[in-house]
Amino acid sequence: MSFRPLHDRVLVKRIEAEEKTKGGIIIPDTAKEKPQEGEVVAVGSGTRNEKGELVALDVKVGDRILFGKWSGTEIKLDGDDLLIMKESDILGVLEVTAKKGKKAA
Repeated sequence: MSFRPLHDRVLVKRIEAEEKTKGGIIIPDTAKEKPQEGEVVAVGSGTRNEKGELVALDVKVGDRILFGKWSGTEIKLDGDDLLIMKESDILGVLEVTAKKGKKAA
């Protein structure tokens, strides 16, 4: 099944948190918090401004994002647990940077 969010809605798949701490302690499921990081799976067409022009969303499919703890509505689609949220619920986009310590040639 394919799903296309409407307007300024975004479909997000949560990125699961680590099962262990850095010190090697295993975190039980009952103590885990829901992750606030996810990957954008689908985006709507955008919103309309005062002039009626379509304004595209800032996020795109494949972006890794951070969102608020209580953001979005949880749904199950084709067996996957997903979130539908407004673009305004997204706190930011995580960008991959080059590793520190490497010198440019």
